[in-house]
Parts: sequence; structure tokens; C-alpha cells
Amino acid sequence: MNASASKFNPDRRPKNLNLFTIYFPIPAIVSICHRITGVALFLLIPVILWGFNYSLTSHGFDDYHAWLETFYIKLIIWLCLIPFIFHLVAGIRHLLSDIHIGDSLAGGRLASYLTFIISGILIVLAGIWLW
Repeated sequence: MNASASKFNPDRRPKNLNLFTIYFPIPAIVSICHRITGVALFLLIPVILWGFNYSLTSHGFDDYHAWLETFYIKLIIWLCLIPFIFHLVAGIRHLLSDIHIGDSLAGGRLASYLTFIISGILIVLAGIWLW
């Protein structure tokens, strides 16, 4: 075995490509969830625009008023508010880290936990407000 073979060779390292066995720190989980909720909000844009367009008609506004009395429509609206609320709170966390508030390791963990806690509280409050 020659001397160059005993040196560190990055091609010979074991690779773990299973995302379910990799440990993600809590700031990474918040960042991934922020991206997922951003995609969900992007996909909800046509539905929201259709609903807004329909509500501008006289019979559409009356239909919406009648629909908002049903449990399932309130549930659908609440499920659409969940990604919006989380994306908003996580976006504020990212903006604060851009101005170096909570960008240390301990600060990032605290901000990530606070993101989940504040989002959870706001999601529950949105559900209470709808019902």
C-alpha cells in the first residue's frame, strides 16, 4: 500500500442517502417546513384567486356567506390558513436572522422552537376565530 492510498480519500467515505435516518437540527426542520409551506401557498394561489373572483359577484357573495356556516368549509379555510401562518412566522424568523438576531447556534435553536410555539398558538387562535 503506497503512501497516497492511506491519506484521506473523500470518495471512499460511506454515504448515507436515506433522509429518514439523518438527524436534522431544529433550525433545519423550520427552514424545510418554511419551504414546504411556501410551495403549498404557491399552489393555493389559483384557488384563492378563483374564490376572490367568485365572491365579487352578487350571488357568489351570498353563496360564500351561506357556505361559511358549514363545518367543512370552516375546516377547509382553517387548513388553508395553517401554511400561511407558519410561513409568516418562519419568514419573520428568517428576516430576524438576516439582521443577525438569533443567528448564533443557541439563538437559532431558541428562535426555531419559538417559531413552532408561536405558529401553534396562532393556528389554534385562527381555529377559535373561525368557529
